[in-house]
Amino acid sequence: MESGAGKHWTEEEVKALLSIWSEKTIRKQLHGTLRNKGIFIYIAKRLQELGVCRDWKQCRAKYKNLKYEYRTVKYAHNSGDVTKTMKFFHDLDAILRYEPVTQLAAEENGRCSATEMQLNTSPTTDSTQ
Repeated sequence: MESGAGKHWTEEEVKALLSIWSEKTIRKQLHGTLRNKGIFIYIAKRLQELGVCRDWKQCRAKYKNLKYEYRTVKYAHNSGDVTKTMKFFHDLDAILRYEPVTQLAAEENGRCSATEMQLNTSPTTDSTQ
């Protein structure tokens, strides 16, 4: 599977990226690191082993785009708009559902500090089951 710079990611390439991204150690490193070039170099090498030729910048850009698109669709769904969809939403939901969210919390002295809160992870169930 050959891919040059500027070419669109194929479905197989995205699935390979998601399979690596879904690993607990990778998710943990991506969440806890601001300077993550090394992680994406590692991801690009892992993708090469799977036959996907992408450099670390392309991997990081795809990661950011998928995450942004996921959050956009998730926000729309939470707002009642179920018409907005994306191809890998359920895969990304499984990966990102447990990602802590940094939220500002007021301290006693009136200043704010960042605290981590867990997203609501209870799956929605259909009452008609």
